[in-house]
Amino acid sequence: NFPFRPGEILTETRSGSPLEVELLTDLTDEQLLAQALAGNEDAFTALYRRRQGPIFRFALHMSGSWLIAEEVTQDVFMFLIQRGRDFDPSRAALGAYLFGVARNYVRRALERNYSETGLSSPLDDEAQSLTVNSDPGDGIARQQTSTAVWKAVLSLPEHYREAVVLCDLQELTYADAAEALGCALGTIRSRLHRAHDMLSRKLQHSAAAAPGISSVTARCLS
Repeated sequence: NFPFRPGEILTETRSGSPLEVELLTDLTDEQLLAQALAGNEDAFTALYRRRQGPIFRFALHMSGSWLIAEEVTQDVFMFLIQRGRDFDPSRAALGAYLFGVARNYVRRALERNYSETGLSSPLDDEAQSLTVNSDPGDGIARQQTSTAVWKAVLSLPEHYREAVVLCDLQELTYADAAEALGCALGTIRSRLHRAHDMLSRKLQHSAAAAPGISSVTARCLS
């Protein structure tokens, strides 16, 4: 059994020196999980540090809410603590499995209309983080572009948005994305192709409204 409790997951785990955790970084996700299930807290810490960021970003891109992303990340790792033995490495990579778990938690959160509680706009925050300050004009264009991309992705129907977030933003293989979403490989390819067409049209419309976007829009879909 894991020695962790709710509320401890989003802070550093309690035991193990940085060196002890660092020595585990060469292990695969599956090896780390096996050691964690055997009670190795350092293995769980290493796995959490490796996978927390991608899970958080997936939830953020799917929901547009920092609050939901934080909650989903907590829930995914609590799920792993409680039901990690349900994972079957012969069926999927652990990373794909965790995205599948995160997908379910995001859906539940959105069904509760949790996003309406709102904090600061994640679109604006993300755009600001990508702004280059050396050239004010260039920085504005980049901020406009990143905001436009965020809004375009969030406006996609859920099954298309999932394909874009997993394959384009999280860089999963089609096979891993199909496993995470529980669908056929051909379905992922079809959804991604359709999503790219929709995004292209949305971003072209944004470029027409804000010409500064046009010079970098194409790179967003490459």
